[in-house]
Amino acid sequence: MDLSTSYDGERLVLRDGRVALREFAPEEAARIADGERDGLRWVDGDPGEGTVVAAEMAAKACAAGQYRPHWGLFAILRTEDSVAVGGMGFHGPPEDGAVEVGYDLSVSSRGAGWATDALRLLTCWALEQPGVHTVLAATEPFNRPSQRVLERVGFIRVEDREGLWAFELTKPGPPA
Repeated sequence: MDLSTSYDGERLVLRDGRVALREFAPEEAARIADGERDGLRWVDGDPGEGTVVAAEMAAKACAAGQYRPHWGLFAILRTEDSVAVGGMGFHGPPEDGAVEVGYDLSVSSRGAGWATDALRLLTCWALEQPGVHTVLAATEPFNRPSQRVLERVGFIRVEDREGLWAFELTKPGPPA
C-alpha cells in the first residue's frame, strides 16, 4: 500500500491508487444529513442511505461535543475524476485502543472493489495512529458482500453481538 496523507484545509485526505477518502467537516456532514450533495459529484446523483445515516451520526456527535477531527465520515472518491462512490468512516473516536468502522457504496459502484480498496486505506491509516490497535466492524448476518469486503481486508469474525456478525482487524504484534 502506498498511503498518501494530505489536508484540504482542515479535512484529512487519504489516497492510494484509484481511491481517495476525503473527510467531511462537521458542517458538511450536517448538510449531507439534510439531503444536500455538499458540492460533490455522486456517481448515482445523491449519497447513499448509509452515508446519510452516518452523516446524521457525525452531526449529532458534533452537536454533543463528542466530535474529534479525523474520526468521523469520509467520502469515497475515484481519484481519476473525484466522483464520490460512497461513504466510509468511524462510529466515533478510538476507545481503549479500538475504533469501529462502517461503509456504504452507491448502488452502481458495488462489486467493483471500491469498498475493499477504501477500507484497506482507512484501516491502514487508523492502525498507524498512536494507541489504536484494533478496528471493529459489524454486519447483518445476510450481508455476504460486506462480509467478503471485511475478509479481503483481513478482518476476522469474532463473537457476534446483538444479532450482528462482529469482525475485527488487529495491528500485528503486541497492542500499542
